[in-house]
Amino acid sequence: MRYPAERKEETRQKILQTAARRFRASGGAVGIADLMRELDLTHGGFYRHFDSKDQLFGESLGKALDEIRSVIHDALRKARPGAELRTVIETYLSTRHCADISGGCPLAALAGEVGRSSPSVRKAMDRWMREHLSHVSPLLPGKTDEERRANALVLFSGMSGTLAVARAVADKALREKLLADARRFYIEAFDA
Repeated sequence: MRYPAERKEETRQKILQTAARRFRASGGAVGIADLMRELDLTHGGFYRHFDSKDQLFGESLGKALDEIRSVIHDALRKARPGAELRTVIETYLSTRHCADISGGCPLAALAGEVGRSSPSVRKAMDRWMREHLSHVSPLLPGKTDEERRANALVLFSGMSGTLAVARAVADKALREKLLADARRFYIEAFDA
């Protein structure tokens, strides 16, 4: 039985949404059979939507990156004028974001996985980073666009590393201190 194109696209998006969360939570250990079973779909049906797990990983990474960009843009819209960068830093390095591994920044959750992925997945990350930095870099200090982009790259790579380490720490007090100290450091360094 053939399904309408809209239903096929809805199913594809459902697979991507679920995979984006599962990859962030579990890394590359996500099994296609388990993923499809969770969605009440067949393992064989996966190949009607994706050529490979690598394609799924790349596309779900893109979806996850779009989700975190949306969170950051929402924070920017709500920020007081002049406090936009501070708001981004506080939102990204919040306890809430740290606790939301499966819904949070895929860079903090998957940077190691992406680094071991195919060139096509890494190129997708490159595209997203360039696009994201072009939106955020105007908020950063610097005399030229290039300096502001460099500062944005340092800020986001540092914050994602901080978030990854904070998630790895078992001691809640240490995690909170790490996040608070990093927020203070990045605000003083980039939003002074």
